Amino acid sequence: MYNYKLTIQYNGTRYNGWQSQPDGNTIQDKITYAVSVLTKQEISLTASGRTDAGVHALGQVANFKYNKDVNKSKFLHSLNSILPDDISIINMEKVSDEFHSRFDAKKRSYFYLMSKIKSPFYFHFSNYDTRFAGLDLQKLNLISKVLLGEHDFTSFTKKKTETENKVCNISKIRWSGNNNFIIFRIEADRFLHGMVRAIVGTILLAASKDDPVNLLAEILKSKNREAAGPSALAKGLFLYKVKY
Repeated sequence: MYNYKLTIQYNGTRYNGWQSQPDGNTIQDKITYAVSVLTKQEISLTASGRTDAGVHALGQVANFKYNKDVNKSKFLHSLNSILPDDISIINMEKVSDEFHSRFDAKKRSYFYLMSKIKSPFYFHFSNYDTRFAGLDLQKLNLISKVLLGEHDFTSFTKKKTETENKVCNISKIRWSGNNNFIIFRIEADRFLHGMVRAIVGTILLAASKDDPVNLLAEILKSKNREAAGPSALAKGLFLYKVKY
């Protein structure tokens, strides 16, 4: 049995997220189908983590096992020929039998893209608001430091979640920008369902209030999703990289 690791990019605009669902139309379903066509077998595709509906990826990682040693170049070409244009496998490699794309991941990083200008070319890949042009990046970075380190992030995940352990360790968090965009970057050992978008929305909310640092700290400490801000729109979020 051979274990194959895939590095995947996708435009999540028209999909119901990564994870397979009864009503279909997910990234996992599309790739599983394409691999099954080539292998003529039912395969199990495991990813580093799921992304929600409308979220994109530049470096999602998944793996599957198959009982034949394939020509990776030819298989990759054929796989991409079957997949729709908004999903692409950018790399394929043979890995150890023990490799697990989810459990072996050490860190995951995301970025969230906000546009200061209205553009048809950025519409599906960024959150546009005229108010973004007036954001104070230094202030946002100061507020965000509250979330660095290991904390219980119950306040930043969906209330209905299967995960009992809500503790995550954020190692990097940063806001930057240029004339057209503001970019929020975050890296952690793991992320909860909807966590990044809830963090973006809550930091922006805190920045508009008095004493934002203490406000964010209190929201974190409360372990209450209702205390936090609204989630930022899905279309601005990208799974950037998974480190092993």
